[in-house]
Amino acid sequence: MTLRARDELPFDDVTDFENADRGFLAAFGPAVVEAEDGRVVWDSEAYGFLDGECPGTAHPSLWRQAQLCARQGLYEVTEGVYQVRGLDLSNMTIVEGDRGVIVIDPLISAETAAAALALYRTHRGDRPVTGLIYTHSHGDHFGGSRGVLPRGTEEGVPVIAPEGFLEHAVSENVYAGNAMIRRAGYMYGDHLPKAPDGQISTGLGPAVSSGTITLVPPTLDITRTGQTETVDGVRIVFQLTPGTEAPAEMNFLFPDLRALCLAENATHNMHNLLTLRGALVRDARQWARYLDEAIDFFGDTYDVAFASHHWPTWGRDNVVRFLAEQRDLYAYLHDQTLRMLNNGLTGPEIAEEMRLPPALENAWHARGYYGSLSHNVKAVYQRYMGWYDGNPAHLWEHPPVELARRYVDVAGGPEEALRKAERYAADGDLRFAATLLNHLVFADPEDTAAKRALAGVYDRLGHGAENATWRNFYLTAALELREGPQADDVDPSNPEMVSALTVGMLLDSLAVRIDGPRAWDDRLTLDLVVTDEQRRHRVNLHNGALTHRSMPVHHTPKPHADLTLVLTKPQLLGLLAGGGLEGIESDGDTALLARLVSYVSDPDTGFPVVTP
Repeated sequence: MTLRARDELPFDDVTDFENADRGFLAAFGPAVVEAEDGRVVWDSEAYGFLDGECPGTAHPSLWRQAQLCARQGLYEVTEGVYQVRGLDLSNMTIVEGDRGVIVIDPLISAETAAAALALYRTHRGDRPVTGLIYTHSHGDHFGGSRGVLPRGTEEGVPVIAPEGFLEHAVSENVYAGNAMIRRAGYMYGDHLPKAPDGQISTGLGPAVSSGTITLVPPTLDITRTGQTETVDGVRIVFQLTPGTEAPAEMNFLFPDLRALCLAENATHNMHNLLTLRGALVRDARQWARYLDEAIDFFGDTYDVAFASHHWPTWGRDNVVRFLAEQRDLYAYLHDQTLRMLNNGLTGPEIAEEMRLPPALENAWHARGYYGSLSHNVKAVYQRYMGWYDGNPAHLWEHPPVELARRYVDVAGGPEEALRKAERYAADGDLRFAATLLNHLVFADPEDTAAKRALAGVYDRLGHGAENATWRNFYLTAALELREGPQADDVDPSNPEMVSALTVGMLLDSLAVRIDGPRAWDDRLTLDLVVTDEQRRHRVNLHNGALTHRSMPVHHTPKPHADLTLVLTKPQLLGLLAGGGLEGIESDGDTALLARLVSYVSDPDTGFPVVTP
């Protein structure tokens, strides 16, 4: 695979390297960002090894992408538009206005965002932040917001986001946050050493920073394509692109600067239709249509296009070609999967058969560094057909541990299964060796020989993967097999994130933590009269399900609540965080509150992923 890649891919084309270096002004140095407690949350210097030749422990195409992603510093995109790249997974873009600067996508962590803004100010002047734009609802595009807009500086600063931003930011980062963060640690290789045989990239950027995740809520929603806003004297024309790379996303043009922001809808890799950390399945058909619309809608009004990851593309003709190929990539994935699906093939069968047209296969920006042809095809299948492939043998299978024990028995017992797995690995069939060894590990998690053998197979699969997230998953799985699950530092219940939620979202996040079986036999009704919102929220716990509805503050539904609390949203936040009822007006049985809280469970932030 890797040898064929060296021969078949256009490694002599250095356009990406030229574009990645174009406009370079200054590097961030020393390239280490620390939190207030001295903890290192970002270290660009750890990627110095990428200056060398590709080793045998990395796919040459991924090594090339890693070299490009590792470039860091302040870059001029065009007059008045600057990017800080290589200080987090994503880019931070800074647009100069009449009085200050508009910040686009303030990275993941407040610490890296503050460092990026400081780098800009060192070379361009100490300009205030006069606007903040979130291109979409993923955490690497809003998490560092307090690094550029500290508390007390938000007044009068518009915070712009696509319609539905907050709802989707919450659903992806809070409701299923613990499970997503756990899997993201494997996807991004958070626990791997930065080394030629370890984590070398994510394909989308170098790595994920580990600082403080924050969220300044939006104050201005973009609700339609063609909506135009002027921020600090800078005109911006927006194109809404919901359901593409994120449920809430938008492209936008700075017509007077002739610069086009493509958010994360067109980056220099094949993106995910279903990310390995987990998310809603993205609509490849709509994604392609919005890219096509962008070509027409923005016309010839720009000379450069930049995105929230990777490097810009200069020249309108080059941008149109780039957009057209990205459009064709997602359209082809969608349509060909549906064609084969309608001929009776299942997701894995389609993934095995699918191949891109040569023009796309040889386009660097269509290579599967972050998404992959294999798992994107399966995502399209899942979007239309769900988890079930129609074969009744798969309708009611045993769960993994019970299934594994039976496979091992069929294989002739643990010793025979291990011998056969090692033979498959020696013959180069790593995929089936992994399957068989995985059954051995699930059948007996204490089988150290099986775990050692499976870890070795995962090492080989990871080192041969062109896709960065596959590589990181394989290598982190090997780490778990050898050393046990590695705990994650990220807190999905971060107070900054929680404070940005609406009361309805807070109650939803509480509902998904109710231990249903323990609450089966209880029944309670709680009214929350939130005075700063002038809304009453009726909360019911019934049959183990916590439900709620909102109504005007003066409406009192029947029957009367067992307990009514009159409070502000900050007081509600304090109550949910374990505070008391001081300063909160109550009517009814206050012991009900403790009863409700007793059913709230805490998620396991270190659950195993590749072992039972």
